[in-house]
Amino acid sequence: MDLKDQPVASDAGPELRLQAAQQELVVLIERLTAGYEGSIETAIEGFYLHRICQPGGPKHAVQRPIFGVIAQGSKRLFVGEDVYEYDPMHYLVSSVDLPTVGRVSLSSSEEPYLGLRMDLDTRDIAALIGDAQLPQGIASEAARGLFIHRLDVNLLDPVLRLLRLLETPRDIPILAPMIKREILYRLLMNGQGALLRQTVLQDSQMNRIAKAVRLLKESFAQPLRIDHIARDVHMSVSSLHHHFKVVTAMSPLQYQKNLRLQEARRLILVDDLNIAVAAQAVGYESASQFSREYSRMFGAPPLRDKQRWQEEEAPVL
Repeated sequence: MDLKDQPVASDAGPELRLQAAQQELVVLIERLTAGYEGSIETAIEGFYLHRICQPGGPKHAVQRPIFGVIAQGSKRLFVGEDVYEYDPMHYLVSSVDLPTVGRVSLSSSEEPYLGLRMDLDTRDIAALIGDAQLPQGIASEAARGLFIHRLDVNLLDPVLRLLRLLETPRDIPILAPMIKREILYRLLMNGQGALLRQTVLQDSQMNRIAKAVRLLKESFAQPLRIDHIARDVHMSVSSLHHHFKVVTAMSPLQYQKNLRLQEARRLILVDDLNIAVAAQAVGYESASQFSREYSRMFGAPPLRDKQRWQEEEAPVL
């Protein structure tokens, strides 16, 4: 009998019900990812499962707006100089695109890292906060665009129902949007959910910084014109610098540099592009500056990094 078929008494305490739900989470993801390694796209749009049996070194990525849960194992995330510890007792929310460095840890060699993530669409958040029936949230100014909060059974319950849909595919088109909306509701009402509201509320500082992030992503290979970005998001240059660092843990220039180097690394490792060509493609005019900054970020100059990557049999970035 599956764990989901074993009822938990309705009068059981919240901790007991959470433990039972977490056990089911492990069983479901273990079953759904058996035989896979890495990130797995599911039949539910914007919903992914993770199974990692052999974690490598730190992984650099631009973390999109997501909601994530770990079922087994743990992860350490670095955003600028901030460090976040992320484990099965907590969930993660990223409300804007953030350059991160992540390292996965296993509980043991016999227990793979298991987790899931759901992409967060600002249109869905905006539609929900526009619902007149939604309770008012706590007001919040711009704060770090990523947070980790303690998991509870009220949030984990719809997560489990979304997972179960993967075993009854015919139910996905009708039920998945309803369950995803419930998850969004729980996120908005829990912990630092007010930050998600601020991301889509026009004229909030968080909304303006989210727009600035999008502008930087769209033109990261071009010379940085911070005055143009400030004008486009209706902020002064000094206010943009201040709030941008509050949300992303880095300055606009540091953010641009991070995007450039990550894209250059993808071009070199995945697309097998010439190092000089890749450097120029992302906006570098000086090869020596590119090599220095690349080494500082990834721990080795481009050519040695590529050799190391090839020796490790091309892990997924």
